Amino acid sequence: MSNRNNQQNKQAARERLRAEREKQAKKEKVRRQLVVGGSIVAVLAVAGGIGVAVANMGGGSENSEMSGPEWRSAAAKKTYAQPANTTGDKGTAIVIGDEKAKETIDLYEDPRCPACATFEQLNGKQVDQDTKDARYKVRFVLVNFIDDIAGGSGSKNAVSALGAALNVSPQAFLDYKTALFTKDNHPEERDDQYSNDKKLLEIAKQVPALKGNQKFEKAVKDGTYDKWALEMGKLFKKNNIQGTPALMHNGEKVTVNGKDTPMAPEDYIKVMDEKFPKK
Repeated sequence: MSNRNNQQNKQAARERLRAEREKQAKKEKVRRQLVVGGSIVAVLAVAGGIGVAVANMGGGSENSEMSGPEWRSAAAKKTYAQPANTTGDKGTAIVIGDEKAKETIDLYEDPRCPACATFEQLNGKQVDQDTKDARYKVRFVLVNFIDDIAGGSGSKNAVSALGAALNVSPQAFLDYKTALFTKDNHPEERDDQYSNDKKLLEIAKQVPALKGNQKFEKAVKDGTYDKWALEMGKLFKKNNIQGTPALMHNGEKVTVNGKDTPMAPEDYIKVMDEKFPKK
């Protein structure tokens, strides 16, 4: 491929990233309105209008199988179960990588997040390779704030399904997460496809360890890890994360130019080379 074509491809990637950042900035503005305007939301809740208020502020969701409040209510009635291959309080620590790696980075992602999909498509293979090379381990933090902003339950439902995949094996979890974020599978932010178990199971067929896995399928249909998914979501506010994707190392944000999450492959590689020099 010529240098000219390479430059054109890089420019196109930058344009996609710029568009994603603008969309995320708008969503973050709405999120701040919800947090700062808590008293207004509280008043609306008393009047019975909180669901409408939140949905309208976030633009609303399409194709939701179940609203966020309905999903939470159903999850609250289930017995708490944490997937295998987790540690920490209530099994909310998902740490994957070579035990020889001395450092750990935290990666925050929301299954409905378009910027997360872009990050995975551009950098997912590099993250996998770095963990295999024992440069660092990755603590995956799966959140669901888009459900709260846009309405619907796709983020929470997908996190629960990811828990079912993690219960099979760490590799099944990684492969399924990759599949959910591919360009062909990932829906638009307002399209709440992941609230539908059938959609999640359809995508799971692309993962060898999950295809025809009856235990996995039952866990998804039964919502075995729904309550666990809610616990995972609490880490978003607890750790004061403002948006996704987000990278953290030793409690500090990992950014490019001191501002943004490194999205472009060359930026991600540069930042990681600076933080974790190859020996």
